Amino acid sequence: MPEFLELLPPTKALSYWLDFIPQNSTDVERLAVVDAAGRVTARAVISPEPLPAFPRSSVDGYAVRAADTFGASESLPAYLTVKGELPMGKAPPFDLQPGEAALIHTGGMLPAGSNAVVMLEHTQPSRENEIEVLRAVAEGENVLKPGEDVQQGEEIIPAGVRLRPAEIGGLMALGILEIEVLRRPRVGVLSTGDEVVPPQVAVLPGQVRDINSYSLSALVEQAGGIAERYGIFPDQAEALEAGLKKALNECDAVIITAGSSASTRDLTAEVINGMGKPGVLVHGLNIRPGKPTILAVCDGKPVIGLPGNPVSALVIAYLFVQPALNRLCGVTGLIRPAVRAKLTVNLPSQAGREDYYPARLIQQEGQWLAEPIFYKSNLIFSLSRADGLIHIPENATGLGVGEEAEVFLLGKG
Repeated sequence: MPEFLELLPPTKALSYWLDFIPQNSTDVERLAVVDAAGRVTARAVISPEPLPAFPRSSVDGYAVRAADTFGASESLPAYLTVKGELPMGKAPPFDLQPGEAALIHTGGMLPAGSNAVVMLEHTQPSRENEIEVLRAVAEGENVLKPGEDVQQGEEIIPAGVRLRPAEIGGLMALGILEIEVLRRPRVGVLSTGDEVVPPQVAVLPGQVRDINSYSLSALVEQAGGIAERYGIFPDQAEALEAGLKKALNECDAVIITAGSSASTRDLTAEVINGMGKPGVLVHGLNIRPGKPTILAVCDGKPVIGLPGNPVSALVIAYLFVQPALNRLCGVTGLIRPAVRAKLTVNLPSQAGREDYYPARLIQQEGQWLAEPIFYKSNLIFSLSRADGLIHIPENATGLGVGEEAEVFLLGKG
């Protein structure tokens, strides 16, 4: 078996690979905002109006002139005349004069003449249409000022941002009902192996059902892409060449599973090199699992060759596919949700290699514990039981029980 040319650290390999992937798609589509969650903004969004558009109360209480409450305390309250109750959803029907207050509800509009709100619990009735104020308030206290959230003409969402529920709600608050987003990258998924058969087939001795095409397609969709499955290809260069060529013609990126280890039987790297320049950039990572990973770019389209082991394939896809899709979409940066957790057992590692262990997360006495899931090759449900991946950095020779580790969350549920 030939040796790998060079085993690169995963972080270095990812950075090197991304440098060859074109940043930002130019294909734009206009969508209803209600359908745009998870999509990436094509252009910066500018606010057409201030938010809030008027001074609003952030609490239930009384609108007042702050100066009328100065010095007020429980032992020496300020006395104010209650002019009335302010209606919700309407402009105030009256202004406030010195010495007056008005009952207001959360979100209500402050009347002219008022500049603060006293919380309801800091008041008490004294006589009819009169309250005692038991605590002084400063000007602007408990008030949302016009434009405090967003100013008119302000850039509220930059280009290249993946829209989350908060952005969707903010756009609706401004009456923005449509938005321009980038087209979702189309990712071709190819599975290889003479022993691999479709999931609907009754397996014969020596055969296994195709797991990777479906788990990786789900990951692509979750990461914001569109997955196109091209089927299962035998361990023959001609068949794989035809499938990869078709996928590259029709898609923005391609994932190939199996055929990535450096053996005479596995021809994936050779086939990729014939599909465009620069071809294979990385063949082999200093990582476990996933050592035989291939990172390539063929005429501007990223291609990744993953191990056939379903657990290894998914772990590497978590680490590399999302950043590649972000790059294609023009998303700036990558946030990997993670927690710090204490290990429940010792975990071995090798200096110079990054390790990722599937783990359950357990919350105990206000802190997270990470319980590794030890697995054997091809056991996909070992990963399905995991909440995250324990990361052991390359400069460590393992982590001991009770030590804290970074655990990348897998987004269950």
